Amino acid sequence: MKLQDDLKHTDRLLQLTKEFSSKFLSSLDRLAAEKTIDIPVRQTIPAAGVGGVAALELFRQQYGSALTAAVGPRYWGFVTGGVTPAALMGDWLASTLDLNAADKSSAAFAIETETIVLLKQLLGLPEAFLGCFVTGATMANFTGLALGRQWLGHQRGIDIGRQGMAGLPDLQVVSCLPHSSITKSMSMLGLGRNNVVKIPALPGRESVDIDALRSYLESRKGQPVIFVASAGTVNTVDFDDIAAIVELKKQFPFWLHVDAAFGGFAACSDTYRHLLNGWEEADTITIDAHKWMNVPYDAAMIFSRYPGLQAEVFQNAGAAYLGDPAEDFNYINHVPENSRRLRALPAWFSLMAYGQDGYRHIVEENVMLARQLEELIGNNPAFRLLAPVRMCVVCFTLNVPAEEQEAAVDRFLQALTATGVVSMTRTVYAGQPGIRAALVNWRTTANDVQLAYQTMKEVVVTVLNLPAYA
Repeated sequence: MKLQDDLKHTDRLLQLTKEFSSKFLSSLDRLAAEKTIDIPVRQTIPAAGVGGVAALELFRQQYGSALTAAVGPRYWGFVTGGVTPAALMGDWLASTLDLNAADKSSAAFAIETETIVLLKQLLGLPEAFLGCFVTGATMANFTGLALGRQWLGHQRGIDIGRQGMAGLPDLQVVSCLPHSSITKSMSMLGLGRNNVVKIPALPGRESVDIDALRSYLESRKGQPVIFVASAGTVNTVDFDDIAAIVELKKQFPFWLHVDAAFGGFAACSDTYRHLLNGWEEADTITIDAHKWMNVPYDAAMIFSRYPGLQAEVFQNAGAAYLGDPAEDFNYINHVPENSRRLRALPAWFSLMAYGQDGYRHIVEENVMLARQLEELIGNNPAFRLLAPVRMCVVCFTLNVPAEEQEAAVDRFLQALTATGVVSMTRTVYAGQPGIRAALVNWRTTANDVQLAYQTMKEVVVTVLNLPAYA
């Protein structure tokens, strides 16, 4: 059997895989940051199988030319970090060991527990928070909202985890500019996408107007809600004034969930930590590891002040083989998943390898480079900044008449993607079609910024027929 043959030659298969991986990583500067691909999908499974060596070759033939440098220094599309060398080590070991993070008889439980302790130290979060790994920011936000929903039920004398949503009308989630994963989670939780209430932002900002929020809370006349604060918006990395929201929390009943998917890493820098003032008083916090932490997909963390509420929602009641949730702590009784990959291991490796100084450097370097790009764009009349750079995202548009803007942005991005040099994404800011570049990769350098900018200028000239500027 091919399986037994592969078992005999496991070392060779691992060596071939290492060589393929090394070749890929060494070619990142030559690979396209993004490209349009059209791959025929295989329709039949081989009856006898081809074995690992042949499967690797088939992979190379089928998908090799479509691989892009999404892990590279000029992928500025989704807010995606790269993968630090140590995180890659940890991820390979996580797959090799294949430990079930729910199994307390292995090292997995201790690894996750220790990694959460290290993360709380890195981010300056109080010991009172329980941290757990989940798949990504969407599931972290889902968990935070699920706890908020359970809390709302308690305010009305109902255990939603046991009794369900019946008899609970008018449950509202309030935010200024919630990420799409918030409304997606509301849909999954039975809260309903239409029950998000959007509070106005401050003029020229993506930060909630605290006076408007106070007026809304006053209008509720003591009826509790969930408020989702943004700690790093997608377009401009703007932060709600969390400290002011915490002060409102002393006057009005609401659950405070902070979506700090990548903005939470501002805590790594003395320069930017103040943006998170007050978040230690939040009820739940989302942090995404495969963004600014630069570990592989998929990994995020949910931090909560209320493990008891988590157990009410997520416990495995009646599953004797999983232990008694009331007596034996296990992460699976505090998050949605029972089957849990050891996502903590890549994070543990990277934290131990690079420490607080390493993450401070990544954050501050990315911000510096984003501001370099901001300056280049701001000095070129072909472009127009839509907002100041607050941290690591540059939001801009093309300096063309308003009626041409949407089509011009689309043509510009299509042509920019076709160069393979840099990847950016389309957005809308204050009603205007725009472009966003998110710099969160540990590999990005000033040379990458210059190369990207030169390519942007060339595209402006050749595709949009706008004058070239220095």
